[in-house]
Amino acid sequence: MRFVEIDVLGVYVAPISVMLAAAWVVTAALRRILARFGLLRHVWHPALFVFSVYMVVLSSIILAEAR
Repeated sequence: MRFVEIDVLGVYVAPISVMLAAAWVVTAALRRILARFGLLRHVWHPALFVFSVYMVVLSSIILAEAR
């Protein structure tokens, strides 16, 4: 497992920051889909549920990148 800095317009950023942004984009898309079909109404705490989904997506991205 080797994570190296990523060059973004001449600025080196940590790879976790790119993974955080990618997970946020995926979670935002999933949240829109869930809201569109009204599935967020059926969870106890929607904000906590979305945060949990974000953590699952972020963990999946990190595990996929580590391989």
